[in-house]
Amino acid sequence: MAPKKQIHINFFEMACTGNHMAVGLWQNEGDNSRTKDTIDYYMWMAKLADKGKISCIFFADTYGGTYAIRDIYLITYRSGGSVGQTDPTILVSAMAAVSKNPFILARTWSTLDHATQGRIAWNVVTSYSNASAKAMGKDSITPKHLRYEEAHEYMGLCYSLWEGSWEDGAQTWKRPEGAYDPNKIHKIFFNGRHHKTTAYGATHPSPQRTPVIFQAGGSPQGKIFAAKHAEAIFCGGQSPEDIAALVREMRQMAEDQDRPGTDLNFFPLMTPIVGRTVEEAQAKYGKYKTMVDWEGGLAKLSGYLNLDLSKYPLDEPLDYNEIKDGVAIEGVGTSVKKDPKPLTPRQLGERMAFCGGGNLPIGTPDMIADVMEEWINVGDIDGFNVACK
Repeated sequence: MAPKKQIHINFFEMACTGNHMAVGLWQNEGDNSRTKDTIDYYMWMAKLADKGKISCIFFADTYGGTYAIRDIYLITYRSGGSVGQTDPTILVSAMAAVSKNPFILARTWSTLDHATQGRIAWNVVTSYSNASAKAMGKDSITPKHLRYEEAHEYMGLCYSLWEGSWEDGAQTWKRPEGAYDPNKIHKIFFNGRHHKTTAYGATHPSPQRTPVIFQAGGSPQGKIFAAKHAEAIFCGGQSPEDIAALVREMRQMAEDQDRPGTDLNFFPLMTPIVGRTVEEAQAKYGKYKTMVDWEGGLAKLSGYLNLDLSKYPLDEPLDYNEIKDGVAIEGVGTSVKKDPKPLTPRQLGERMAFCGGGNLPIGTPDMIADVMEEWINVGDIDGFNVACK
């Protein structure tokens, strides 16, 4: 049994006006996802997180949608999945924003770290869809190996601004010395292949200086990036044994980069359906399942795989050899291929719509806690990102 350790539970959200992981559940009576464009929603969520001793609220984010299917936008908008997107940095302090110039991004996170008194984290991922590239004025997405080359350099520039520009004690507020000591504020000269800057860091040191770094990429390049930069990793896995293998691999990769393997913390997705009794939990599951929009889920999965799944017979098992290497989100493709037997496109769409295929325990609080404990002990993980329906 793994030694006892502090476990963290995070909410997994997206600042979209509608459902994120449970596509179609806007139909459920009392569902409040249509109010996610209001400050009241986020105040409600923050209070709920505080009441439940939730460690953080983790926000997924994307630009331009995942339009891999013909007429996918029609299906996606009808399903209400991950559309009506707003910028979570305006409402709450967490999002992925590598699309910003690194100098601007470094100032944004320093500002948020000051405003939250050192409670900000950044999920660093590279964009994966041509739709997001076109939304930013490009013809297509940058090849993966170059994206991660850019990302490593991006981080190096941010670290220089956060850690190298301002010394501790640069703020003096004394007479006659003045408000700031210019001898403790240094210009950064960064001349990379992809990013350049010659500037003083815009913001004085925030409580953390560098925010907590999350990472959520499962490709070989993403794993290397996480081993070098991340403190926390949002990961997939269909069983505790799957997670355990990933944890061992990633901890060794960190040690190969002269970091203690224990510096990495792992958070798989979980979507518990809880009832006061088993029967109540099962009834909730049955009710939710009738509302799941499998077409919206299929559209979402098609975007992740960069493969139009709608062109295959909907009720015949899919030949998983059609899922090629180099898909948009590699971890999703790997997870699908681990199915004991191939599912039909309709089944794949339903599973994706119903919280993405992550661990979905159903039962009483005690039963859910037992499942969590098994994953913690067998998988050597540090907590869960709990999907909000």
